Amino acid sequence: MDPNSQEVCGSSHSSASTKLLLYSYWQSPCSWRVWFALNLKGLTYEYKAVDLLNGEHFSLEFERLNPLHYVPVLVDGDVVVGDSFAILLYLEEKYPQNALLPSDPKGSALNLQAASIVSSSIHPRHLMSLLEYIEEKAGPGVRLLWTENHMGKGFDGLEKLLKEFNGRYATGDEVYMADVFLAPQICIAIRRFNLDMSKFPTLSRIYEAYKVLPAFQASLPERQPDAIVQ
Repeated sequence: MDPNSQEVCGSSHSSASTKLLLYSYWQSPCSWRVWFALNLKGLTYEYKAVDLLNGEHFSLEFERLNPLHYVPVLVDGDVVVGDSFAILLYLEEKYPQNALLPSDPKGSALNLQAASIVSSSIHPRHLMSLLEYIEEKAGPGVRLLWTENHMGKGFDGLEKLLKEFNGRYATGDEVYMADVFLAPQICIAIRRFNLDMSKFPTLSRIYEAYKVLPAFQASLPERQPDAIVQ
């Protein structure tokens, strides 16, 4: 594997001593969460592209970083973390500036719950390998119905969970962990699957707020170093 690499700079909060390596792929939703979080925290990192289409994640070099062959993988000195949720929790503990979790336990638990719904109940249901298998066995129509059904169920749960909050973002007027997971997921639902978001007014409202955030704009897949213009 010989991935492309490029240093990506966060905001003025980044430290000159920070030397983070992030192995990722421009169309990876899990990687997108980490790009967004690194931007929010103002951390400078080196982007190490792993071409999933060409199977670079199955190389022996990458397997040493993550035996499951998934991106993203964060390398921070002698620390290697190979899961987006674990990466974000690690960053929160190691680099506490611009916190992704509120200080009160209730607010923190709410953010983790929303993040878990995305990572456990929504994202696994639209993995490309799964959708390709469904299409192969049952046809493209079933693939679309599957995605709409399972993504809709997850969004319905999030809508009910967050509808009582009147802040600009998911759980108030600060961008937290719930937002880091929600922003890419909603964008994918709209762009990739044409999901009807009119059923989810709360999620639609907060997504409009995400769209103007510089940290989110910089994290868009098409702005990553290995992006292919289509």
